[in-house]
Amino acid sequence: MTKKEVVKLELLTIEEEPAAPGVDLIRLQTNAGTISCRYYKADDSPAAVLWLTGAASPPASPAHGMYARLAKQLGTEKVASLELEYRKPGHLIDCVLDVLLGVGFLRKYGQNRVALVGHSFGGSVAINAAVSSPAVVAVAALSSQMTGADDIAELAPRPVLLLHGSADEVRSDIGSRELYQLASEPKELILYENCGHEFVECREKLEADLLAWLRQVI
Repeated sequence: MTKKEVVKLELLTIEEEPAAPGVDLIRLQTNAGTISCRYYKADDSPAAVLWLTGAASPPASPAHGMYARLAKQLGTEKVASLELEYRKPGHLIDCVLDVLLGVGFLRKYGQNRVALVGHSFGGSVAINAAVSSPAVVAVAALSSQMTGADDIAELAPRPVLLLHGSADEVRSDIGSRELYQLASEPKELILYENCGHEFVECREKLEADLLAWLRQVI
């Protein structure tokens, strides 16, 4: 899809439905479809993490549900979270627009410092969305694709974290290495030996590293 073909995305209404204690199902109704989200609330929190999956449908968090686990942990530390499902998985421009609306939703609830965490295709989405939004204070890209992420240097001086498994069977860690070279400081690259695309083999280390980084940047 070319830029000329992208419909201007406008938020029409927000639908909210309780899903569990402290968690709401959110439907952002737009002029071009529905963006479904899970919102992990945190009272009086100025900060939030927006979690992005790859291009697969249905969407799935890496490391067998890591996003939900870390969202719940951060909630106890007064950091909100939003897991977002794209309207058109795999369509970069549309997905970036979805994320920008997600950031707008968080700002509506007082979360003006937002960190983006994207896995695989979601890494590229996160980088592009952050370039367009001053509310985004940091970006973490996990097993990221390099395609569409060429503007990563424009994130400076915001922190960038790149995480990749050395045994990634889907996207070589060469992509994250090259993104690291393109990125400006502050930046960090962590490679996990014998770990695959979904980080199942190094789940505990990944979660500890990502959580520690998020605590520092937001």
